Amino acid sequence: MSKRQDALAEALDKEQVTVSALYGHLDEARARAEAALRTAHLGGGAGGTRQARVEREVAAAEQTRRLARLRAVERGLCFGRIDDVSGRSLYVGRIGLRDAEHESVLIDWRAPAARPFYVATAGDPDGLLRRRHLHLKDRTVVGLDDEVFDLEQMSDGDRRTLVGEAALLAALRRGRTGRMGDVVATIQTEQDRVIRSTLQGALVVQGGPGTGKTVAALHRAAYLLYTHRDTLERRGVLVIGPNAMFLRYIGQVLPSLGETQVVMATLGELFPGVRAVAADDPEVAVVKGDARMAEVVEAAVRARQRVPRGDLEVRLDGLTLRVPHETCLRLRDRARAVRLRHNMARKLFVTELLKELARAEARAVEESLRLPEMELEDPELAEPLDLEGDLDELDVELAARRLWQEPPVREAIDGLWPELTPQRLISELLSSSDTLWEVCPSGVDWPLLVRPADAPWTVGDVPLLDEAAELLGEDDSAARAAARAAGAEWEGQELYAREVLESTGLLEEGVFGRADVLAGRHADGGEELTTAERAVADRSWAYGHVIVDEAQELSAMAWRMVMRRVPAKSLTIVGDIAQTGSAAGAASWAGVLDPHLKGRWREERLLVNYRTPVEIMRVAADVLRSVAPGEEPPESVREGGDEPRAVRCGIAELPRLVAEELAAIGEGRAGVICPDALHARVAALFPGDDLEEAVVALTVTRSKGLEFDAVVVVDPAGILAQSPKGGQDLYVAVTRATRRLTVVHEGDLPEVLSRLDR
Repeated sequence: MSKRQDALAEALDKEQVTVSALYGHLDEARARAEAALRTAHLGGGAGGTRQARVEREVAAAEQTRRLARLRAVERGLCFGRIDDVSGRSLYVGRIGLRDAEHESVLIDWRAPAARPFYVATAGDPDGLLRRRHLHLKDRTVVGLDDEVFDLEQMSDGDRRTLVGEAALLAALRRGRTGRMGDVVATIQTEQDRVIRSTLQGALVVQGGPGTGKTVAALHRAAYLLYTHRDTLERRGVLVIGPNAMFLRYIGQVLPSLGETQVVMATLGELFPGVRAVAADDPEVAVVKGDARMAEVVEAAVRARQRVPRGDLEVRLDGLTLRVPHETCLRLRDRARAVRLRHNMARKLFVTELLKELARAEARAVEESLRLPEMELEDPELAEPLDLEGDLDELDVELAARRLWQEPPVREAIDGLWPELTPQRLISELLSSSDTLWEVCPSGVDWPLLVRPADAPWTVGDVPLLDEAAELLGEDDSAARAAARAAGAEWEGQELYAREVLESTGLLEEGVFGRADVLAGRHADGGEELTTAERAVADRSWAYGHVIVDEAQELSAMAWRMVMRRVPAKSLTIVGDIAQTGSAAGAASWAGVLDPHLKGRWREERLLVNYRTPVEIMRVAADVLRSVAPGEEPPESVREGGDEPRAVRCGIAELPRLVAEELAAIGEGRAGVICPDALHARVAALFPGDDLEEAVVALTVTRSKGLEFDAVVVVDPAGILAQSPKGGQDLYVAVTRATRRLTVVHEGDLPEVLSRLDR
């Protein structure tokens, strides 16, 4: 076993002892809460008085709330440890716990004592020597990651137990004289600027492979959540990642970010009720991602606000109800003029058209009752009927309500101004060549968009759905009426809750909380939704801050969707323009951000690659020069690794080759990265789809943001050819390795990889 393995095993064993003890204290606290709850249910009711019932209800509610909180922290109970310069160590978690002597054994992440865990940086360590992140699976410690703020003050024993990032930086510092110390200081200074940048405005973190931009952005989220807790607890933080695997990867540190305030999602998950994972073909992605698609969706909505070619005619009970074409046109234009969203404006259109149909019905009845003059004995004595003129406004409204219940009437109105969902609008738009031809402006290659009506949603569809939702809205009149009806009942519940708290003395003591909170708990059955739970279900939720990783992949339409979710425009935008793989992605930060931020964004550049060895980065630099001559790769500072190699072999030989790679690294994980077209075949050889597996097979898109000790890149020529951004894809693929890189090819090796040993 290597020294690195020994250090990790020793550290894991020690931390497991502590974590097991903490879970023991949690179990004891739960047992006490359960006993107190049973006592509360049994007590206070013997005399049957109102006071006794009130006391029992308050006590039971408080213990139920406490027990729910204790049960909610089962996953990731403890996620951090801080060691200060005095030699004291504190453990930080999702809740505070005490031992039998009432000594604190776990610090709640919101407590002042936990502050250094969130705010310490290399530039201002806040009295810390080390910060350690603990990664748990159930109740087992499965990973550790150290950050050291003062290596010189650490004992030799503590240095030997360093793991993760800190071990790498410590090795760099020991590597060569003062230069490595300068390099580490540069890395820490760069990341410190990112982490402590202000909440206001948009920060772009531009960094090449291995510069730690994602880690810095997540530390920034933790820092912001702690220092701006009042704002972000109410509004929450949204983290957008390139794929689900990446989100699981960074999710290991989320408890330290306060996970009840953090929502993690891919672009394909940003529209409630839709989970899109499929990608469009590159040429289709370019069209869907174009900002002009916003005009297309708007035109598609207006195209569903129709008038009949001639007069509107509705057959009902033997009568023909006729509304003149000019009247229908006037009603449509009036509904459009109020500038409400489609489904809200529909209510105005429907209401007015029903009134016109009610008058038309009166005219039709009058016409049916009028007898021919030759049937009258004395035509001069006949008085003309005027049923329409006899109708007052109340008569018209009552008739309109009655007509709305008639299927022929509803069918006719729905044909003119239907109530639409975003899914229906976009599905019908993309499945209709005629509609696309009608609504697409010149220059939009609309035939590429045509597809079957039952086609599954793609990631590129989600911004279109979001755009449609913005234009359609919802008719919330029924919900508002229900809310008004519930108002009086709510006031009564709050008054009762206040009486409960006052009668028990808890209102003054502040033990249980506000009366409105207690009333709300009874009104909704006792469920308390976290900020994250409420936000993820609400498309219109306004987040306090948004972090976008691999942001260079977002299309113009995707940026419109993201910006709606953060009206204050407080963002951390993480990416590398040189790694743009999507054909609809960014060519420059200004190009995608200025339409929304008009220059009101700032950029921090991370220039030092401290993870990828120089030997691998030389190969990557060759690829980058061929596809983006103006971009410079970050400076790699690790030398002495294994030389990357090229191996000619078939896919069937991959298991043997990967086994050799695993044996060569001794420990760690391997990633097999292949073109999209080969993924099914390669994945069948390595079926694991979890980052905890020793080997995982990925497409380039799914490998974004991930790193592996060893990487095997399969069919580089296929990666180059699979999209217009194939060169950037190959650059991403060869920079996922932190120790060993092997390129597998059956045909000729691309010239751009000629540096590889063969």
